[in-house]
Order: sequence, then structure tokens, then C-alpha cells
Amino acid sequence: MRTLNELLESEDPAFPLIRQWASEADLPVELLPPSAGREDVLLSLQVSTRSPLGAIAYETGGILVDDGWLRILGSGHGKLARNIAMWNEGKVEGFLLVADDVLGGFFAINGGALGPDQGNMYYLAPETLEWEALEMGFTTFVEWAFTSQLRQFYGRQPGDADGFEELPLSGELCLNFYPFLWTQEGSLKTSSRRAIPVEEQWALNLDLKQKLLDAPVSAS
Repeated sequence: MRTLNELLESEDPAFPLIRQWASEADLPVELLPPSAGREDVLLSLQVSTRSPLGAIAYETGGILVDDGWLRILGSGHGKLARNIAMWNEGKVEGFLLVADDVLGGFFAINGGALGPDQGNMYYLAPETLEWEALEMGFTTFVEWAFTSQLRQFYGRQPGDADGFEELPLSGELCLNFYPFLWTQEGSLKTSSRRAIPVEEQWALNLDLKQKLLDAPVSAS
């Protein structure tokens, strides 16, 4: 296990680059101040601040993109209380949850459980309940998330969420839709919605995924 001094990169830290991306972003980007527990978070991650993952964990409390539509986890803050280390405790092994969105979607770095492309990003999409490969690493993901491509990514969702009166939400909440977006009846435009804790949505997603896997296949 590496010490804190070994994890703190003084010669080539990644945070200045992240700050530059934020200043040049197409969308509103808020770099939240880091928490007092940032050292413990970095030690738990065992990732140096030379990487954007370590830099965000140590130098920020998290990042809110597009008025909190996307939340990238850091060391925790009043606006985004979950820190990346605690959020991953007790979760499924083989990937690291690093971000989530107001629609109840989750972004993760593949640690081997999601496919052969270890280190790449995946998205657990609320409209499919499947892990979708994004074909990019975390560094590219952060840079991408600060551009208009993020809105284009969500443009593939049915309907238009611009009129959702619930937004902006706390970083600990997301929207839960019924009928679920992954069903034939589900839609951003027609499904009823309510704000629920992100933890509750994550547990619900896992439960529903398991039930779909366990469901008997109907004979054709």
C-alpha cells in the first residue's frame, strides 16, 4: 500500500489540466472544494494525483456538470456528500463507480467485471439496465463531459428533460421513473417521476437487473 506522500504527485499533477478543461467548458462546471477527509479518500483509492481520478478525489469534493445533471465523485462536499471511496464500499467488485446523473444512470471504470477492456468507462443506462461500453478511459471521459457532447449523449433519450421542474437536484438525489425507462411503456416524456436517494436507485437497478436475469425465457 502506497503512502500519502507517494500518491501526491508534485512534478506532474493532473489537476491544473482539469481546471483548464473546466474553464474552457461548453457547459457549466463547478469544481467543489475538497473535504477534510480527502487524504483518507486518496489512500483508499491508491491512485496518485498524477491521474485525473486521483486529482479529482484529492483536489475536489466532486464536480457538478451542467448544473448538476452529471456528478463526478471526489472527496465529498455539502452539495455532493458521497465521496468516491465510501460510495464504492460494499458495492459489486470488478468496477469502480465514479459518476452518476439525474436520470438514475451510473458511470463506472471497468475493473474486469464489465468486459475485456479493463480501465475503460461504462454506463449503466436507465433505459436499458445494461452496462454500455463508452470506448474511452476516465481521462477522456472527464474532458468529454465538459463539452456539448454530454448533452448530445443524452439526446438519445426519448423526450426532453429541459422542463423537469424537479431540477436542479441535490447531488444525493436522482429521478426515478415509472413505468421504468427500460420498459416498452417507459419514457422521459410520459412516465411519472419522483426524486429518490441515489443509493436507493442503485439498489433498485441491481434488484431489477437480477430479476430480469432470473426471469424464465418465454417459449416462442
